[in-house]
Amino acid sequence: MSKNQNQYNWLKILTGSYVLTMLIACASVQSPTGGPKDVQPPKVISEEPKNLTRNFKSKTIELGFDELVKLTNTATEISISPALDVLPTFKIRKNFLDITFEDTLEKNTTYTINFGKAVGDVNENNILKNYTYVFSTGDKIDSLSISGKVTSALTQESLQDVTVFLLPVRQDTLFGKKRASIFTSTDSSGNYSIKNLREDTYRVYALKEQTGGNRIYNGTNEEIGFVTEPVKLTKDTANVNIQVFKEVPERLAFTERKIEGDGRITLILNKPAQDPGVKITDPVALDARKVTEFTANRDSALMWIPEMTFDSLQVALTDTGRNMDTVMLRRNKRDTYTRNIFITENTTGGRLKPGTDLMLTTSTPVTSFDAQQFSLLQDSVAVNGIQVTRVNGSTRKFSVKYPWRSERNYELNISEGAFTDLYGTKSKASVKTFTLDDPENYGNLTVQVKAPDTTTSILVQLLNNQDEILRTDSVPPSGRIQYISFPVGKYMLRFVYDINKNGKWDTGSVREKRQPEKVFNYQKTLALRPNWDIEEPVTIPPAQ
Repeated sequence: MSKNQNQYNWLKILTGSYVLTMLIACASVQSPTGGPKDVQPPKVISEEPKNLTRNFKSKTIELGFDELVKLTNTATEISISPALDVLPTFKIRKNFLDITFEDTLEKNTTYTINFGKAVGDVNENNILKNYTYVFSTGDKIDSLSISGKVTSALTQESLQDVTVFLLPVRQDTLFGKKRASIFTSTDSSGNYSIKNLREDTYRVYALKEQTGGNRIYNGTNEEIGFVTEPVKLTKDTANVNIQVFKEVPERLAFTERKIEGDGRITLILNKPAQDPGVKITDPVALDARKVTEFTANRDSALMWIPEMTFDSLQVALTDTGRNMDTVMLRRNKRDTYTRNIFITENTTGGRLKPGTDLMLTTSTPVTSFDAQQFSLLQDSVAVNGIQVTRVNGSTRKFSVKYPWRSERNYELNISEGAFTDLYGTKSKASVKTFTLDDPENYGNLTVQVKAPDTTTSILVQLLNNQDEILRTDSVPPSGRIQYISFPVGKYMLRFVYDINKNGKWDTGSVREKRQPEKVFNYQKTLALRPNWDIEEPVTIPPAQ
C-alpha cells in the first residue's frame, strides 16, 4: 500500500471518529434545568387609554402585561363601580386584555374597574391583586380615599388577604345579599387602602372568607368585622381600623348528625348551649333507654341506644328546657355495626402527672364492671391495694387509685370481660404501661394582676403555644392567680374585659351593630422551667 493511501485511510478514521464524537455529544445534551420558580405576579406595562383618563369616550380598553395572562372567575372577581346594567366583555389575547363596553356610560361619572384576583399568569397562576383601572366620563376624577388596618378581635394579629368593602349607606340593605363593587384586600401587614372614592357616607366592612369566597358574608362560618358608625367621607380618611370575629349564631341548632360505624350517634351544635338536652321524640319508647353525654363546653353530644333497629329517629334539642331544634336520622335495615370497647387513659407519652389518679375512659357506656379483673405490677412485681371506681355521674370514666411512686414502671392488666357496655359487649384483655412523671418536669406560675379599676370585671386565660385555652379565671379582688404543677413549656396570657360579667368572651353582632368584648394579649411569653416557680406581675391597661 502506498504512503499516500495510508495517509488517506488514517484521515478517514480520524474524520469518522470526530463525527461520531459530535453525534454522541449532541445526543447527550440535557434540557436546561431552569432558574428559580416564578413567584411574581404579572405587571401592567401598557394601558390604552391611560389609567385615570378624564373625558373618557372610548368603547374599549386595552391592557398589556409583561407575560402571558389568563382570567379566572371573572363573574365573581371583577366588579365595576358604579354598576352597569350590561357588563363589558373581557377577552385575553396572549399578554393583552381587551375590555369592550356594551352599555352606555353615564356622563360626568368616575368608574372604577376592580379586578380582584381575576388576573394571573399562565404558567404559575401568580395573581395580580387589587389592580384597579379608573376613568371618568367628565373632567374630574373622584380622588378621596379610606385606609386602615384589619386585625383579629381575639388575637390582635394583623390579617392578610381579608376583603375590605364599602357600601353607601343607602345600599346597606344589600349586605349579605350582593357582592360589593367597592373593595380591596389587606396586605401582609393587614393594611388596606381604597382610593378614587366620591363624597358619600359609607358603611365599612371586613370579611375573612373561606377558600373560594364570593365577597358575600355567608354567615357564622366566616369572620366579619365592621366600623360601628358610618364614615362620612369628605376628605382622605386614615386609621379606619377593623377587628374581625366569628359571630355566634342567634339560634341554637344542630349542624351535623351522624350514625357512626359502632352505632354511636354524634350530634354537633352550632354553638355552646347553656343547659342542653336531647330527647327522642319518635319512636318515643327509645327515649328512656338512651344514654347521652355532652362535651365539656356543651357544643356537641354523643348518644347511644341499646337496640339499633329503628328505620328513622327523630331527635329534639332543648336548652334550659326550651325546644330549639329537631333533626331526623335514618338508617338502612341492612346496616351493621362493629362493636368493641376501647379503653384510653390520661397519660401523656406514657407518663402520669404527679398527684393525679389514673383515669380510664371507655368508648361506649358501661353498664357493669368487675374491679376484681384489674391487677397491677410495679417494676414487674405484683402489688395489692389498687382501687377501681366509677367516676360519679359518668357512664364511661373510671378512676384507678394507688400510691404511685416516682421512678417506678407500672403495668395495669385489665382482664377480658372487665367491662360490659349497654350493647352487652364485653371488653377484651388489655395492658396499660406507664410511669409516674417526675415532679421536676412541672413548675408553678403565679400571676399578680393590677386591674385598671375596681369596677371592671376581667377574665384571664392561660394559653399554650398552640393558642389553646387551658384555663379561664375571673381576676379576684387580690389580683392573684396561681397555676400549680403545670408541665414545663411556653405559655401566654390573654385578658378579657368581661363587660356583661358572664364569665366568657362575647363576640360581636353585625345585625345589632355590636362589637366584640375587648381583649388584651400580654406580649411576654412565659417559659415555665422544671421545678421552678414564676411570679409575673401584669398591669392591665384600660380597654381601648
